[in-house]
Amino acid sequence: MTELHISISAQPIFTLGGFEFTNSMLVSLIVSFILILVGYRFSKLIKRRKKTGFVLFIQTILESLYEFVSSITPHQAGKFFPLIASIFLFVLLSNWAGLLPGAETIGLLKDGYHIPLFRGGTADLNSTLGIALFAVFMIQVEGYRSLGAKYFKKFFDLSNPMNLFVSFLELISEISKIMSFAFRLFGNIFAGEVLLAVIAFLFPLFLPLPFIGMEIFVGFIQALVFATLTLVFINIATTSHH
Repeated sequence: MTELHISISAQPIFTLGGFEFTNSMLVSLIVSFILILVGYRFSKLIKRRKKTGFVLFIQTILESLYEFVSSITPHQAGKFFPLIASIFLFVLLSNWAGLLPGAETIGLLKDGYHIPLFRGGTADLNSTLGIALFAVFMIQVEGYRSLGAKYFKKFFDLSNPMNLFVSFLELISEISKIMSFAFRLFGNIFAGEVLLAVIAFLFPLFLPLPFIGMEIFVGFIQALVFATLTLVFINIATTSHH
């Protein structure tokens, strides 16, 4: 590769029946498969009561996540833990996937440009928007489960003009959460991958190492922020509004 080519959108690696399958989709599928495989293996070993190093490692991660959820919602930790842990682990692995060796170098050559075969799942706005839509949808679902139909009254309160205005602001606020979730995660991860690509292109040997360490930390923080905000918003949604 003689020139650096950076695309803000995920690049298609093949077409299936008119549908373009992108490199970020491939990474997201791999991350999902890994999480499913780890979960299946962990559950099998737990049922057999085998205390292997793998089991202890996964238990440590899950217990840490459960304590974190309990610190925010102590009375409903067991209820919200599966959702929050799933979001955190998926976002975390998707963030880190773009940092693996070969993520930017292994690829295809199309129209004279190098197309990476792997791209961090969250370095694609479509992926972060999908995760954001899912998170905000689950916030509404948990709000309805806890408060019933009256939960939606805060969005459509027609009792008086002031309440109508406030409910309109509530609706706008809920929609803005989607944009905030999606663009914050995408912006941080994509910017990090661009930085690494530029540094690796100019100084391919040892200089990228400190930046890789920084991006590992950023990937963890962004996954934690995404999961924390989802949990906080769910906690607010399941509390009666006055």
